[in-house]
Amino acid sequence: MADRTYNTLFICTGNSARSIMAEALLNHWGKGKFHTYSAGSHPKAEVDPLTIELLQQMRLPTEGLRSKDWDEFAGQDAPKMDFIITVCDNAAGEACPIWPGQPITAHWGFPDPAAAEGTIDDRRKIFAKVYRAIEARVKLFCALPVEALDRMAAQSGLHQLGQDEAVKA
Repeated sequence: MADRTYNTLFICTGNSARSIMAEALLNHWGKGKFHTYSAGSHPKAEVDPLTIELLQQMRLPTEGLRSKDWDEFAGQDAPKMDFIITVCDNAAGEACPIWPGQPITAHWGFPDPAAAEGTIDDRRKIFAKVYRAIEARVKLFCALPVEALDRMAAQSGLHQLGQDEAVKA
């Protein structure tokens, strides 16, 4: 199982800053190990321009990044997720869809830089601070040994067997 790529979905409310940063960062730092997506429960019409500006300054690809509804990843034809991680304070308390395949879920709370007020320089500093916090968490996630990820995925699969109606007596 060591050559496996793990699908990961980062969820936030607006899918315009934190989850987009996390998507770009995990696709960068976890290249070959993770394939990453992001979505929101109430997506904004666009990715926050300061998010794009910061990602470009950090030399991370921004092509294809867009604000998406989490329903896009909840259907039968959506990619099967191994991990779903909420990255904002209020998304952890929202009623989430039932995700196919019983992925492993986690919550990494970060303040919303898109809600920051002040001058453009003040806002840029807040975006950079949140970016650094997300990047640190993503790097730790990427440093997990593949064997640990395989064990977590196997545990989720075993849990799924207990949930399947066809398997129950």
